[in-house]
Amino acid sequence: MIDLRSDTVTKPDEKMRKAMYEAEVGDDVYQEDPTVKELEERAADLLGKEAALFVTSGTQGNQIAGLVHCKPGEEVILEAQSHIFLYEGAAMSAFAGVQLQTLTGERGALNIEDVRNEIRSDDIHEPKTSLICLENTHNKAGGAIIPLENMKEIYTLAESNRINVHLDGARLFNASVASGIPVKDFAHYTDTVQFCLSKGLGAPVGSIIAGSLDFIAEARRWRKRLGGGLRQVGVLAAPSLIALNENVERLQIDHEHAQLLAEGLQNIEGISLENKVDTNIVLISLKSNNIPAFLEKLKGKGIRAGQFGANKIRFVTHKDISSEDINTALLKIQQVVLDR
Repeated sequence: MIDLRSDTVTKPDEKMRKAMYEAEVGDDVYQEDPTVKELEERAADLLGKEAALFVTSGTQGNQIAGLVHCKPGEEVILEAQSHIFLYEGAAMSAFAGVQLQTLTGERGALNIEDVRNEIRSDDIHEPKTSLICLENTHNKAGGAIIPLENMKEIYTLAESNRINVHLDGARLFNASVASGIPVKDFAHYTDTVQFCLSKGLGAPVGSIIAGSLDFIAEARRWRKRLGGGLRQVGVLAAPSLIALNENVERLQIDHEHAQLLAEGLQNIEGISLENKVDTNIVLISLKSNNIPAFLEKLKGKGIRAGQFGANKIRFVTHKDISSEDINTALLKIQQVVLDR
């Protein structure tokens, strides 16, 4: 089966499995796991932040940011198609008790004037704006890279209004490799940043959240409250270190495969490409618009993709996909289109 549903489906390779077996471990709730400490220090250094914390998932990392930065009854500004708003179970409202103010961006990037206009005044009738959340790359915009200059503008505006900025950087390393901009430069225009180890980087589990020493101290408390205080978690930190140290530059291969896939899909009648492919995500729509039936037929031919909203299909390339897999997928997709 060629699985293009997500880059979360990657399997740990033999080197990662061996590292898990051999990992030096301790009780991480007591902050005694040496492998976790090494991972957190490495991540903080890459991002240019004072400290970092290993968390179970990107969603948990994002929610911890909301819980630390906000008080109940305050407001968070974020893009209307952001992952935090669409795909995290309304957790920021449920846990942090905040109101979400969504703004429509352009390929996931917020317009600076829209943000300026939505920052609340000092009025007892209005909630206080306490956080702005960005997403880079932007999933719903098809893996679009949010320009560094856009992030700088928003961060500068937020700073002048004493508002924190959190980056959902689930695929931040994809943005870095594709743009040539170091992750540290993207993270510079944030107060806190989360990135996933279990997507394109290929680790089996986990994410990192990073920020100031004070932020991480409070984040550790919230991680415990959320049930994320794990024990001998070095067995998961070990493959994550391999992911960070060895799997970043190879993301370019995933981007090349996505381009190859997009070019081939554009040549199949009845399929429309729906995004400019910046990184490892390709979105299409079908002339027939019968997406569930199309996906089921495709699965029957050994190819998996995911429905993405009401009328789109998403393909995501990753380290377990080869150029031969892309060519096979294109052949099978064309067969399904012709079968209709």
